Amino acid sequence: MRFQTVCFFIFVTTAFGADVDNETLVTFPDGFLLGAATASYQIEGGWDADGKGVNIWDTLTHERPHLVVDQSSGDVADDSYHHYTEDVKLLKDMGAQVYRFSISWARILPDGHDNKVNQAGIDYYNNLINLLLDNGIQPMVTMYHWDLPQKLQDLGGWPNRVLATYSENYARVLFKNFGDRVKLWLTFNEPLTFMDAYTSDTGMAPSINAPGIADYLTAHTVILAHANIYRMYEREFKEQQQGKIGIALNIHWCEPVSSGDVAACDRYLPGRPLEIFAHPIFSEEGDYPSVVKERVDAISAEEGFTTSRLPKFTSEEVNFTKGTYDFLGYNYYTAVMGQEGVEGESPSRTRDSGMIQFQDPNWPGSASSWLKVVPWGFRKLLNWIANQYGNPPIFITENGFSDYGGLNDTNRVLYYTEHLKEMLKAIHIDEVNVIGYTAWSLVDNFEWLRGYTERYGIHEVNFIDPSRPRTPKESAKVLTEIYQTRKIPDRFVD
Repeated sequence: MRFQTVCFFIFVTTAFGADVDNETLVTFPDGFLLGAATASYQIEGGWDADGKGVNIWDTLTHERPHLVVDQSSGDVADDSYHHYTEDVKLLKDMGAQVYRFSISWARILPDGHDNKVNQAGIDYYNNLINLLLDNGIQPMVTMYHWDLPQKLQDLGGWPNRVLATYSENYARVLFKNFGDRVKLWLTFNEPLTFMDAYTSDTGMAPSINAPGIADYLTAHTVILAHANIYRMYEREFKEQQQGKIGIALNIHWCEPVSSGDVAACDRYLPGRPLEIFAHPIFSEEGDYPSVVKERVDAISAEEGFTTSRLPKFTSEEVNFTKGTYDFLGYNYYTAVMGQEGVEGESPSRTRDSGMIQFQDPNWPGSASSWLKVVPWGFRKLLNWIANQYGNPPIFITENGFSDYGGLNDTNRVLYYTEHLKEMLKAIHIDEVNVIGYTAWSLVDNFEWLRGYTERYGIHEVNFIDPSRPRTPKESAKVLTEIYQTRKIPDRFVD
């Protein structure tokens, strides 16, 4: 379905009084990095190749395939384990300057622990990193994109705080082997999503039903793990390697239904995913936001819990965690409407938020039920982040659109051009410190519980053909034009 483009004025006056001309508004700043993103389980395949261990998605798709819409798996996926050279060529042909990919923890440490390192896994990522650099493409590595080694899930997974230490040990292996060449790191991708994996036995892997408890425990472990990794890098690697470390967070913009619902959206933004993870790391005071602590503590007591369902940081942990960033990775896809009210089971984070959320039926849709096209929410949320956290460097680590496949993906083209225009407004007009952008996703891939029924790639992949051929879609061609000219083409600017 089509959606309308946004008109530009010839000149726009910023809050600081400077005029921004139309040409500047559609041009990327010098030094701004443009590229594409993927994740290991979604594209690599080779699920048991060359000593790789079992991860939680291997387990879910093999033991409970009914949870995936088409009962598929990432066992082969795009087979990037054997075809990574083709992926690099796609990036090179586009003029991409950066490639964001994730490392499979179980491919490096088959049992999750650092006492057993799989050299074949080290070799695979070394080959990929070296090929990227040989082609002038900077690697951006995500350490964890949802594929926890099953051996660590057997210990309880992310609700078990010991994983903060195991994560640090894993990260040290990555720094030792790749840190001489990788200068952009993300510790975790979308902790919100994998904390939700502990709220339902029909959800994402590991698909465990403990809402309102295990998800908060997961968040607590992940925040401490991130801080451990950052501080360890400072101590042991920063001086020599000179890399930068961030974390990739996701949140939908919340638009109040009425003036009386502003407080509900104000609670949504800190009370749901973003500030639960961002406030301890990016705020001056650290810790969880007071609104989160007060609400969860009070509701826990009402529910009969002796102690709050939200874990507490010690004062030492607060100080240890805050400031553990060089940049913020941010994934934006869509927006929601918010109004005062209570929904969700008890206990649950949904109920704790005190907000009812839904999406405007007039917003254009996609193949994904949750993904409505709301470009203006992108700019609003970028400004919210900048205002909340002193305008830190922000790298857009995911932004993309789903359909059911096909090379003529006009709606994806419009999604990208409209969102890029809103991002450039935030940069040039609002002076938000956005430093890079990687489109999701470089190739069609295994889309978690949706299997291969929804496609996010800018390159089509033939999953029937054993050689997994890649073909550029119209969106890849348009992004290639944008990346090579470093501006939005005139035909997309009204």
